[in-house]
Amino acid sequence: MSSSNMSSPKPVAPVTGLQLPVCATCGVQYDAPRADCPVCLDERQYVAWAGQQWTSLAELRASGRGGRLREEGPGVIGVGVDPSVAVGQRALLIRSPSGNVLWDCVGYLDDDLAAEIEKLGGISAIAVSHPHFYGVMTEWGRVFGAPVYIHEADRDWVGRPDPTIEYWAGDTHPIAPGMTLINAGTHFAGGTVLHWADDPEGRGALFSGDIFMVVMDRRWVSFMYSIPNFIPERPSTIRRALELVEPFDFARIYGAFWGRVVTADGAAALRRSADRYLRFALDDGA
Repeated sequence: MSSSNMSSPKPVAPVTGLQLPVCATCGVQYDAPRADCPVCLDERQYVAWAGQQWTSLAELRASGRGGRLREEGPGVIGVGVDPSVAVGQRALLIRSPSGNVLWDCVGYLDDDLAAEIEKLGGISAIAVSHPHFYGVMTEWGRVFGAPVYIHEADRDWVGRPDPTIEYWAGDTHPIAPGMTLINAGTHFAGGTVLHWADDPEGRGALFSGDIFMVVMDRRWVSFMYSIPNFIPERPSTIRRALELVEPFDFARIYGAFWGRVVTADGAAALRRSADRYLRFALDDGA
């Protein structure tokens, strides 16, 4: 990690994987043309109703896409695409004195967006919650010279393997001072959340993607094996996730989409959300 995120912008590497196939439905980039997208064939996602469709960074750029940066919380900048790509998630740039971390990824990157992020201090590390948000993560890692952290349990879902990807195993893994990856294991076996102990408010923050999904009533989260296909997560998996997260304090929970942020009492919100979910899931009508 760099010693400061306030240094002068440096030239970043150019975006090179412009012609590689990107699934139009999930936004995951592959290292060679193929007939199908394994991420979308899985029961947690779906193939487009008109069949498998492909695009590329070059096509997305030509279509008028561009990067979108907007503050999402103290020390946290949302990184998205306008118009949105595929699932429509936004990534989060966590601005830390020990080096910026990009949480999750999107299915787009261009040289202008990379230059704007470099002005904010660049990226020292990237961590991605699960395969639906892999996007063009290998391209991001190469452009910024940053390791991309993926849990070992989800290795087989990586569409563009590269030395920049670092696989980790076990329940937790520190990636920077005050930043810890936690293998919650909901949604995907390698489903990961990130805890930031040293957020500017001093209250802790949890970055959950949709491993713990911040819902429209932003006092709550939910737990789904498949979000688009409405398959609920298993109670035993949720209980394991809660046990792993229990030692960490946090007031905010940053979800996967613009504005989906629990702004206060996050640890309690996670617990009461799980209690509510399990109460409904395990009710046998007796």
